[in-house]
Amino acid sequence: MRAARKGTSAKAAADRSGKKAGSGVARRRERTRPDNTLKNISDIRRFFHRNEVPLYFISATNFNLLGADEWIKGFKFITYIDCFDGLHPNLMSPRVEEPHEEFQSIEDINNYLLTHSEVRDYLEGRRPSTRKGRRQASGKAMFLMFDERTEALAKKAGLEVIFPRAKLRSWLDNKVNTNRVAEKAGVPCVPNVLSPVKHYEHLLAVAQKARLGGDLVVQTPYGDSGHTTFFIKNEKDYEKCAKEIEAEKECKIMKRINCRGAAMEACVTRHGTIVAPLMTELVGFKELTPYKGGWCGNEIFADTFTPQIRAKARRYARRFGDQLLKEGYKGYFELDFLIDTDTGAIYLGELNPRITGASSITNHAAFALADAPLHLFHILEWMDVPYTLSVNALNRRWADPANIDSWGQMVIKYTADDVRRVTDAPRSGIWRMRDDGSIHFWRMDTHRRYVENDNEAFFLRISRPGDWFYEGADMGILVMRGRMMTDDFTLTERARKWLTAIRSQFKSMAPGVDAGSGQEHLLEVGGFKMM
Repeated sequence: MRAARKGTSAKAAADRSGKKAGSGVARRRERTRPDNTLKNISDIRRFFHRNEVPLYFISATNFNLLGADEWIKGFKFITYIDCFDGLHPNLMSPRVEEPHEEFQSIEDINNYLLTHSEVRDYLEGRRPSTRKGRRQASGKAMFLMFDERTEALAKKAGLEVIFPRAKLRSWLDNKVNTNRVAEKAGVPCVPNVLSPVKHYEHLLAVAQKARLGGDLVVQTPYGDSGHTTFFIKNEKDYEKCAKEIEAEKECKIMKRINCRGAAMEACVTRHGTIVAPLMTELVGFKELTPYKGGWCGNEIFADTFTPQIRAKARRYARRFGDQLLKEGYKGYFELDFLIDTDTGAIYLGELNPRITGASSITNHAAFALADAPLHLFHILEWMDVPYTLSVNALNRRWADPANIDSWGQMVIKYTADDVRRVTDAPRSGIWRMRDDGSIHFWRMDTHRRYVENDNEAFFLRISRPGDWFYEGADMGILVMRGRMMTDDFTLTERARKWLTAIRSQFKSMAPGVDAGSGQEHLLEVGGFKMM
C-alpha cells in the first residue's frame, strides 16, 4: 500500500504542476534526438564533402560542370569526348566505340553512353552496398540534354535523373510557351505576337495588326545559338527561312530592336529562387561562329550594364523562377535578356531549363566560391535531406559587386564552309602568351581557377585529332581573366590575339589527302547543340 500511495502521490504532484509523469525523460530524449536538417551554407558544404551517393554528369563533354567534382565527394563525369586525354581524375570516357546509329542530337549521345558496356560496368562497379550486402541504386545523374528514352535507360541502369521530367522541360523549352510563362510571371518580352505564318504577306499582315513594324525577328519554337532565329527585313530574307517558319504551328514574331544580349542563371529551390549575377553575352561574332545571332561566349564582371538594369534583371529572374515552381519545375535554369540600347528597357529573350554553356562561368566566380556554386543548390533539391536557407540573404551577397570578379569565355567554332580532318589540336589546360603573341602550353589543369594573369588562359579542347572540321563544329572554349569585349561590344585586342593564337594550334587537311583517312566518321558529332 505504501508503494501504491507513493506512485499515486508522484502522479498527483505531476498533475498539479500540469505535466505528465516522466516528461523530464521525454524532454531529455527529445533534446538528444539527432536532427539532420542542414541549417546554413557551412552545413550544406560539409554535407556534400561527406556525400556517399554516387553522382554523375553524363554528356558529350564535362564543360558545363567543370570543377563540380571538387565540391562533391563521389561526383564523376561520364563523357563521349575525353577533353583531357585520360588525365582528369574523375572523368570516365569509353575507350572502345560500339555500334550505334548516327548521332542527331546530344540526347542520342547520352542514350548511347547509357547503353555502352563500359559505362554499364563502371556504374555497376560503383554501386553502393548496404550493410547486409544488398545492392542499392546506382546513384543519381545529371544531363545537359535528355529525352524520355534517356529517362527510361537511366532507370534501367539504376540511376535517378535529378532534373524535372523531360516532358516538362521540353514544354518549357518551347519559345512560345516560354513567352506565356513570362506573361504569367509579369516579366516583359520584346513586343511580339504568337501566330502561324502561311507566307510573307501573311507575316506582314500579322505584324502590322500587332504594330510591330516591317523589320522583324521570327523565332520557331525550338532551336539554339541562332539556328532558328531569323531576321527578316524583306521578302528575300523571308525566302531563306520560309520552309522552317511555315512548318511550325506557331511562331514568335517580334519587333526588331537594337539590343545587347545578357544572361542570368538561377535555381528554383523549395525556399525561393536563387539568382546569380547578370552576364554579358558574346553573340554572332564572325570570328567565333558562322551563325548570325549565335551565342559564342559570356563575360561576368561587377558593373555589367547599369545598377538599375542589374536590379531589374534579378527581380525578373526571381519572378520567373517563382512561376516555374508553380508550373512544376525546380532546379537550375538560365534566362537570356535583351537590353534595348535605345530605351534602356530590359526584355526576356528566352529560357533554358537546364544547366547551360554559361554555367562554368557562373559556378567558378568569386561569389560561388565564397558560398557554394549554383549547381550545388540544384543537386541539394534531390538529395533527400531537409535544409533551411535564407535565399534573400544569399541573393543580397551575390548581388554585391565586391563578390563579383571579372572573367570571360569564348566558344570557338569552325567558321569556314568546308570539311577538313583534324591532324593536330592543342591540349586542354593552362596556356601562356609570349610578348610576340605566340602561346605555349604551360600545365595541365581541369578548369580556370589557377589562371593568374592576363598572359594566361585556360583552354578546353573539344575537337581532337581524327575528328572533322565542318561549318559550325566546336573547336574548344577559351577562358580568361578580365573582359573579352569593349563597352561597344566588340572583341578586345587581347581577345583577338588569344583567338588567333589558339586557332593556330589546330592543324587539319582536306578529305582524301591521306589515303588512310576515309570519311566514315564524317559529322559523327556536331551539327547540333554540344554545350
